[in-house]
Amino acid sequence: MALEKHLSAGDSGEKVRKQTAVYVYEAPVRLWHWVTVLCILTLCISGYFIGSPLPAQPGEASDNYLMGYIRFAHFAAGYILAIAFVGRIYWAFVGNSHARELFIVPVWRKQWWSELLHELRWYLFLEKTPKKYIGHNPMGQLAMFGFFVIGNFFMIITGFALYGEGLGVGSWADRWFGWVIPLFGQSQDVHTWHHLGMWYIIIFVMTHVYVAVREDIMSRQSLISTMVGGWRMFKDDKPD
Repeated sequence: MALEKHLSAGDSGEKVRKQTAVYVYEAPVRLWHWVTVLCILTLCISGYFIGSPLPAQPGEASDNYLMGYIRFAHFAAGYILAIAFVGRIYWAFVGNSHARELFIVPVWRKQWWSELLHELRWYLFLEKTPKKYIGHNPMGQLAMFGFFVIGNFFMIITGFALYGEGLGVGSWADRWFGWVIPLFGQSQDVHTWHHLGMWYIIIFVMTHVYVAVREDIMSRQSLISTMVGGWRMFKDDKPD
């Protein structure tokens, strides 16, 4: 929601200066964000080499375990990403209102659609002035849910489905995610979709970084530093 003007409730009735800093992202949200960044970086690099393995190493196979280390890094990062994602869902229930914005997109609100179109025009350089937002702006909220939340969930279930094949029939991964493989047709189909999902996430990350830097420079509030310290800093004291 756009930042609103605050008026004094004192006897003088004088207008109070608008807040220029608001605490938005709590420590667990910020920790989850940066842990996820490291996990996605590890998963994309290791996943690329799993899909396109390195040339054979010289010497005895027992002396080289390079692909084994790459697979281990991929599996470990996958576990951490999934556990962190579950923790993030939990914090959406117990954290502040901004912790829920990632999962609840208010598409039923007319004002949200109006502001979404305004932000779209702003990103296309058709608006001179953006609106102020304490949390995610409508465009960012929609992108985070549509690209990241859905994409992350897809990569977790397909990843653990493939992981269950290695653990074997009857393993926990097979019991929980084994249904994914026949849903897609066969194992190779899941491999293909999981690999395409990696590029889907990479495109999202590239766009996310570009928009974060652009908004930090051009918008009326901080962005990158907010995910570091938690405070949203506003660059002007004008009403929205």
